Amino acid sequence: MTEEPTQQTNRDDAWAKPVDKLTVGDARAGAMNLNVDGRGLTGPLQGFGQLWQKTYRIRLDGAEASVQDVVAYWKANLPTLMPDDSRFYPSLTGVKPGEVLLINATLPGMPGGMPVSTGVLILYADDEAFSVMTPDGHPESGFNTFSAYDEDGTTVAQIQSLARANDPVYEFGFRFMGGGAQQERIWRHVLTGLASHYGVTAEVDVKKVCVDNRLQWNRASNVRHNAVIRTTLNAPVRAARRLFGRA
Repeated sequence: MTEEPTQQTNRDDAWAKPVDKLTVGDARAGAMNLNVDGRGLTGPLQGFGQLWQKTYRIRLDGAEASVQDVVAYWKANLPTLMPDDSRFYPSLTGVKPGEVLLINATLPGMPGGMPVSTGVLILYADDEAFSVMTPDGHPESGFNTFSAYDEDGTTVAQIQSLARANDPVYEFGFRFMGGGAQQERIWRHVLTGLASHYGVTAEVDVKKVCVDNRLQWNRASNVRHNAVIRTTLNAPVRAARRLFGRA
């Protein structure tokens, strides 16, 4: 007789297997795979800047959508929910544990913005949530969790991050170049768009807590992996490849 899988087994299956380096499989059309393949993972302890926990939530009042419905829609439509200056590209197999999600974005700091090509590992995914972890060179070191839960009969969609700027350049950008404001705008955009799908217009509630206000100067050398710098330096190479490819 075959035994039914236990809840613990199901939760174990929802976690990505441990990896030393990220490996990017088949990428979706339009995605630029740069600063991800071969990179190690970096959590809050490995970053440079102040450590923040930021929580963004929106109540789907009046919507007939279960927690599972919302998370399933979120996974299937993550690219279209993102704003134009922060494009997400899940792998061809979707949002699943162990897959790599590529990110092509533009950060503030100069006219027209600064391009950055990076990505995240899908660390955990089940019917009620999915979490991602950042690689070396990403603007942040840490985790983002996208989830839904029931609150007094109403489904609430939430994004929560625990992260710090990866290096001194990113910390300066978050504090003084509009990076922090852009991050908040992006997650407001995502949650507002998610609510709009269910016919809900509501305000996004934002809570920000500085967990550790210290700068970890022993991590300042993380700047050698900085994805913005590497994306910018790689631009002439990409342009030459396109030019000679057409020729």
